[in-house]
Amino acid sequence: MSIKKIVGASLIGTTIEWYDFFLYGSAAALVFNKLFFPDSDPLTGTLLAFLTYAVGFVARPLGGLVFGHFGDRVGRKTLLVFSLLLMGLATFLIGCLPTHAAIGSAAPLLLTALRLVQGFALGGEWGGAVLIVSEHGDSSRRGFWASWPQAGAPAGNLLATAVLALLAAVQSDETFLSWGWRVPFLLSGVLVFIGLWIRLTIAESPVFLQAPPEDKAPIVSVLKRHKKDVLIAIGARMAENISFYLITVFVITYATSAAELSRQVVLNAVLIASAIHFFTIPLWGALSDRVGRRPVYIAGSIGVGVWIFAFFPLIDTGNFLAITLAVTVGLLFHGMMYGPQAAFFSELFGTRMRYTGMSIGAQLSAIVAGALAPSIATALLQRYDSSLPIALYLALAALITLGSVYAARETQGRDLSERVQV
Repeated sequence: MSIKKIVGASLIGTTIEWYDFFLYGSAAALVFNKLFFPDSDPLTGTLLAFLTYAVGFVARPLGGLVFGHFGDRVGRKTLLVFSLLLMGLATFLIGCLPTHAAIGSAAPLLLTALRLVQGFALGGEWGGAVLIVSEHGDSSRRGFWASWPQAGAPAGNLLATAVLALLAAVQSDETFLSWGWRVPFLLSGVLVFIGLWIRLTIAESPVFLQAPPEDKAPIVSVLKRHKKDVLIAIGARMAENISFYLITVFVITYATSAAELSRQVVLNAVLIASAIHFFTIPLWGALSDRVGRRPVYIAGSIGVGVWIFAFFPLIDTGNFLAITLAVTVGLLFHGMMYGPQAAFFSELFGTRMRYTGMSIGAQLSAIVAGALAPSIATALLQRYDSSLPIALYLALAALITLGSVYAARETQGRDLSERVQV
């Protein structure tokens, strides 16, 4: 089967999954604080909304473990189809939820439960989508091809932000709060059927089919042979994960509250930056095929750790071009980590434990990184009324990522059908 068809199917499905996941984050910053936590002051309501947002990340390691176990046992394709269906159903149901005004405290509880399902599904999606491409392509261009499913993250964010920006442009704030916010969630039902139809046409990974099964459960093999690699994956994702959610999710809260800018201005800036991010991620993946995974990743971690000190002052200017520059450059540095990440993590583990190993490493870090980033940033802003502590928070994460990737071995060009020497 053509690698381009595999990449296309993986990218479309991943875009839909991330659309569902990011849609919640944007809605948490814009409307959930008012509709599900109406008795709180604005920043506290936003903090509570972001905490329900963080719950989705808590479920991701469990999803990674369950989907990884069966993905390493029965194959990648079946689990990819199931994860997409599960995510789409949860997102559609969020669009049907009654608010606090209708059913009281049961509303945020139901919202939290559906967020858990979203996190569980995404925890299993990422590893499978990356592997179905990595294990089909050749080693010389793996960084490039495997980075395309990664591009599904900004594509999903782009799609979610575009839908919200369109609604914000054509609806009044009252209409958007009344029913308009439900439209992008309900739209997910249509997108999921498109993604399922495409994913059902792809072939199973040939590397997986040729590999002999492990005697032990995949998680046992991972913990026995790849403890260091799991820790490297966790550390490598710290700056990558935190920076992305600060730049694309928390920025909405910061710009509309601390900087007192309109929702439309910041949504448009994120929209433009996400489009650039989408097209540059594969370029960073391709660069890692030439110079190695580690140099590109390390450059990204240094860049984002330094840029964050310019990021918030640029937002504070209130100038649209400055805001767009701040978000765009931040996402370019993020892409230097995110682009090579798929191939890098795939090359750390053996075939029949690869789905489990990379999913656990990546999703465990999501709890302490992406899950808490908007909440920590909001709490720091509330406590100090300054962006400097938030910048220092990301700079510390960048140091952790820098050390983790520096400690890793270079994996560029490894044959994925070979057993990993540990």
